[in-house]
Amino acid sequence: MSKVEGFRVRNYRVLHDVTLGKLWNTQNAKPFLPMTAVIGKNGVGKSTIFDTFGFFADCLKNGVEEACDSRGRGGFERIRSQGQEGSIEFDIYYKEDHNARPITYELVIDIDSSGRPYVKRERLRQRRKGQSKGQPFSFLILNEGRGIAWKGEQEGKQVEEEGDFDLSQFIEKIQKGEAEEESKETEVVELDDKRKLGIATLGLLKQHPRISVFRRFIEGWYLSYFTPDAARSLPLAGPQKHLNIHGDNLGNVVQFMEREHPKKFQSMLEKIASKIPGINKISTEKSPDGRLLLRFNDQGFKDPFYAQQMSDGTLKVFAYLLLLEDPSPPPFLCVEEPENGLYHKLLETLAREFREHATGQKGGAQVFVTTHQPYFVDALEPEEVWVLEKGEDGFAKIRRASEDTLINNLVSEGLPLGGLWYSDYLDAR
Repeated sequence: MSKVEGFRVRNYRVLHDVTLGKLWNTQNAKPFLPMTAVIGKNGVGKSTIFDTFGFFADCLKNGVEEACDSRGRGGFERIRSQGQEGSIEFDIYYKEDHNARPITYELVIDIDSSGRPYVKRERLRQRRKGQSKGQPFSFLILNEGRGIAWKGEQEGKQVEEEGDFDLSQFIEKIQKGEAEEESKETEVVELDDKRKLGIATLGLLKQHPRISVFRRFIEGWYLSYFTPDAARSLPLAGPQKHLNIHGDNLGNVVQFMEREHPKKFQSMLEKIASKIPGINKISTEKSPDGRLLLRFNDQGFKDPFYAQQMSDGTLKVFAYLLLLEDPSPPPFLCVEEPENGLYHKLLETLAREFREHATGQKGGAQVFVTTHQPYFVDALEPEEVWVLEKGEDGFAKIRRASEDTLINNLVSEGLPLGGLWYSDYLDAR
């Protein structure tokens, strides 16, 4: 299972410089766990952390300029940290599987002389086989759309960004055949659009398997922008394999599951129904035009209710649990404040379902959640929870709950973590 082990963002709104987990140059730090939750007061930047993952995925899909303008972000100058100059920067440290050598991706975005955002720098780094220490080798080096890529699985070059490395001179040596240490696996790259990520193009080529794997990993991320009203819509008939980010194809996914996995689908409906208070059965009905309608049998009522009549909370829980039952789940699942619209006693159940999916199922998604609901946090361990706060300079700072010895001791004595948060043991006092 692919897994993000660390993430760093600089100059992105309130996140002037925030790191979660470990990076290639902070190996003593503990990595992301399969289940991660970020908590904090209103306005400290929880939604911004969620949006950084969405922004990064949008950069890959649509390019950096469109990503800056989409989802109400308002452009580069609006998302760059207030009062700051320079670039917006991201580092992602991840493993393709448990035994794989970690890969670091570095992305730097700035504005050009015309005020338009562009990709200033991209790097992909990985240690060679047998290399346990030291700086990893870069196998993709792009400065403003021009640089070098190493084919295959092994080659690369150690590059000190602050040193005297001259990329243009290095490219010239390769083109002249004067770079003796470089093999035939080296390829000079020049992109015709500096607003697109290099990995978006190179990740489509077979000769760059490491870049291809990383691109597919990012493309597979699922960020939930679920809205119950969208889920109540009646889309055109036609099975679809995966739930989309808004949930408006809920009926299509149900149709796919019933057609392709009929036995599993029925047992899944029974399992989901047992976890939603007041619901004793969930079934389907085909409309005259071939669409699949969801029916919810509510206790105390003879006739079923259709999805269009169900509460926001019921639809939300059904969508989340259906997402967790995906036969080929996304590698990375982000959910912002899943508690909205849910009965508080259902939150711990939902948290346990997320956690079981992330930790107990082979090939399950890594789950990242932002929340401000203690009942949800009650199901989690201190190492799984990060506390986001605002510093004296107005920018966010973050720490793991497990860094506090008192918190660890109280949880080990049986006190729930969410209860400790509610009692002001987690927030700065």
